Amino acid sequence: MTATKISSFGVQATAFLLAGTMLSAFPMAAYAQAAQQTPPAANPPPAASTDTTPQRTITSIRVDGSQRIEPATVLSYTKLQVGQPLSNPLLDQALRDLLNSGLFADVAIDGAQTGQLVIRIKENPLINRVILEGNKHLKSDKITKEIKLAPRQIFTRTAVRQDVTRIIELYRREGRFAANVQPQMVALDQNRVDVVFEISEGPKSKVRQINILGNEEFSDGKLRKQMATKEARLMTILSSNTSYDQDRMAYDQQKLRQFYLTEGYADFRVTSAVAELTPDKRDFIITYVVEEGPRYKFGDVTVDSDIRDFNGDRLAAALPFHKGDWYNAKAVEDSIDSLKETAGLVGYAFAEVDPEFHRDRETLTMGINFRIAQSQRTYVERIDINGNTNTQDKVIRREMRLAEGDAFNSFQVKRSQDRINSLGFFQDKFEIKQTPGSAPDRLVLEANVEERSTGEIQLSAGYSSLERFIIQAGITQRNFRGKGQELRASVNYSAYSKSVQLGFTEPYLFDKSVAVGADIFRRDYNAFNYLGRDRQTTYSQVSTGFQLRSGIPLTEYWSLAGRYQLSYDEVGLDKQFLDTDGSCDPLKAGRYLCDSLGDRLTSSIGYSLINDSLNSRLRPSAGNRLVFSQDFAGLGGDVKYVRTRAEASKYWGVGGGFIFSVRAEGGYIFSLEKSRGPGIDKVRIIDRFYLGEPQFRGFDIRGVGPRVQRVPYTTDADGKQTLVTDKDRIYDDALGGKAYYLGHVELEIPLGSGAQELGLRPSIFMDFGALFDVKKPLPTAVFPTHTDADGNVIVDPIINPVLDGEGRPLYIVPTDAADNAGKVTTCTTGYADTFGGVCAGTSTNTAYTTSIAPFAEYFYGFSWKPRLSVGFGVNWNSPFGPLRIDIAKALLSQRGEDKKLITFNVGGQF
Repeated sequence: MTATKISSFGVQATAFLLAGTMLSAFPMAAYAQAAQQTPPAANPPPAASTDTTPQRTITSIRVDGSQRIEPATVLSYTKLQVGQPLSNPLLDQALRDLLNSGLFADVAIDGAQTGQLVIRIKENPLINRVILEGNKHLKSDKITKEIKLAPRQIFTRTAVRQDVTRIIELYRREGRFAANVQPQMVALDQNRVDVVFEISEGPKSKVRQINILGNEEFSDGKLRKQMATKEARLMTILSSNTSYDQDRMAYDQQKLRQFYLTEGYADFRVTSAVAELTPDKRDFIITYVVEEGPRYKFGDVTVDSDIRDFNGDRLAAALPFHKGDWYNAKAVEDSIDSLKETAGLVGYAFAEVDPEFHRDRETLTMGINFRIAQSQRTYVERIDINGNTNTQDKVIRREMRLAEGDAFNSFQVKRSQDRINSLGFFQDKFEIKQTPGSAPDRLVLEANVEERSTGEIQLSAGYSSLERFIIQAGITQRNFRGKGQELRASVNYSAYSKSVQLGFTEPYLFDKSVAVGADIFRRDYNAFNYLGRDRQTTYSQVSTGFQLRSGIPLTEYWSLAGRYQLSYDEVGLDKQFLDTDGSCDPLKAGRYLCDSLGDRLTSSIGYSLINDSLNSRLRPSAGNRLVFSQDFAGLGGDVKYVRTRAEASKYWGVGGGFIFSVRAEGGYIFSLEKSRGPGIDKVRIIDRFYLGEPQFRGFDIRGVGPRVQRVPYTTDADGKQTLVTDKDRIYDDALGGKAYYLGHVELEIPLGSGAQELGLRPSIFMDFGALFDVKKPLPTAVFPTHTDADGNVIVDPIINPVLDGEGRPLYIVPTDAADNAGKVTTCTTGYADTFGGVCAGTSTNTAYTTSIAPFAEYFYGFSWKPRLSVGFGVNWNSPFGPLRIDIAKALLSQRGEDKKLITFNVGGQF
């Protein structure tokens, strides 16, 4: 009897076809053939008699065809042994065991009649390489992690089929349902193969349409807004939720139910949800069938408390809904959380609040009884801090408002959570978990943090509408040595400012609640205006100095900060405004600038009283902040004043991801110096407040408040003298003010997940404020006038003689003189080799003079009345750095103030 081979594998095949297999049927077929070769007995014995056929025995076993696998290994997969009785079931099982090992492509057993068995095998090839072709949207390393085939493994058809299924499933998770995978095999020498997966990714399957059937009370559009899945439209091109996702579809059904439950439809259900793939496999059409049911109102709302400290009637009266209101499941859930938090405030950490619903389908009311079960007052057994690989434990523990052994208080847990979040050292949305302790009245607080990078190295260049090109380099470590210390160094360069600054802050000196810090700085500022498109530098200020800082907490929310600053300021004018002797020319610069020149030393001490309950210092969404500050200059030095400022801000999370904020600030500076003369304010121009871009959107930099405009005279087409109207030819200098106020009302608008992934945060806003209270300067000059033949008053230029260093007037020798033509001299007649020397000659010289073209000088913006602007803007964390674009329209302004519609900033600002 011979058992033939049951499968075949072409050694030289270049293509591998996965068509279905019938391997499991072949062993029985082989043995059916073997059974036919055995002649039946001539006279079958009776059923009860014993079989007299001679019993076959295995006399030898030989393995033929093995290359990599040892014969002994091949035999170990079978149950065949020499001397063992031979039977068809035994051979059938041996073949099955060899095939199930996955090592062989072809197996046959010969010699069954003689007992001298020969196991002929064809080994499965060894995989040389696994090659992926055509995958563009999925990286190869992501696919290879999922498939099982790998180099130096045994090749099997089953493994190939399984890996094809896995690859297609990966693409379906990415929303590419049209993906197709064709496996190919390239045969190599030494029984090796390359396996090639030819991938056709196809387009990403989008949701073409969402149909909703059965809705009568709400439109399809309103219901679609509740879903995470969005229809593929031009407006949703940035959203990642337009692709089909089965899990998201299940989530959308929950969102629909939540929406209807908040609107009072307690019987609402989704009866059917079907996603159909279009014939081209490019898009999906989703259809929901819903049953809305009737709308319910609240029935009796009561609270039963087994905790003696709680009065059920008072708690029920404080709930946000009452009998007769429309039923709202979200309000019920919020009330459960509120009741638990209330219990937590008095130490009941694990209080159970179970709502009991009483539905009346006849009256369409939903009565609710909140049952607060008996609970033990709990205490903090232990505080566990996990995940802080860099930050020291004490940095986190000192922000905890509860200590081990304290009575539990949910408010203090929330406050601790906010303080740790505000550090900015850990992941967003950090939460403190509460787990049961070793006894029913004990609990464990777990702070499971995930460290984030706190060191920043910044090398950036950007463009700002304020400062033109900006170059910024800086290094900051906000968690230096894991102790919460801040170390920073920065260099900034732009057309408007240059600065170098070093700083260090220790928030807890000697592990006490005392913060100290120091800064040293060098800052160069250039004040400027524009004449046309040309930027005209007016005065410059160079400040060099240092500041020492300290702060202590007064209560949980109140703190006191103090500071001392010493700075040396050098104020100068651009050379275009100076006379030949280097002095300030009021006719060129303006008297108000000349009065501010000089160097001086400022020694000031100040304090700030701060109330801060924000839930985050980086991006707050709830809480408020109040700051009152005063600085006193005059502890030595050349300047004496008192500067007072106040700031207030309030944030609300108004639901749906919207954040509403109101911010206000104001200040006043009072000089302690004596009068500096008529028309000269006692507060110097560089010590005053300024208002405009970027604080006040809708206005240009220093565009709000007191200012001087010098408008030149010109001659019109009729030859008459008139003032220029071209804004580009008007000199505009901001004077600043001693008092200001500024307010912002802003609403941050949430976007879809696609836009959030890009870091887009739009908002609408309203800004209002004013800058005022500065002494009106005296006119720079009074120009002579004359009346022309038509009776018009003509403003004439001012003619000034040019003097030498000794104050002697200078003259110019006529160009037609025989000697020294065109030379400058102090002689009215003739010429001298030196100024003031003996004059020789007969030439009649003309006076050497300069003239100042006439202009009219106007003073604007000296009003306390509010300016107002409205607009919208967007923040974008772009690859080039943070980008802010604002479009604002100034609705209220004063004459002469500079407005600006669009402003943007890329890169860091100083």
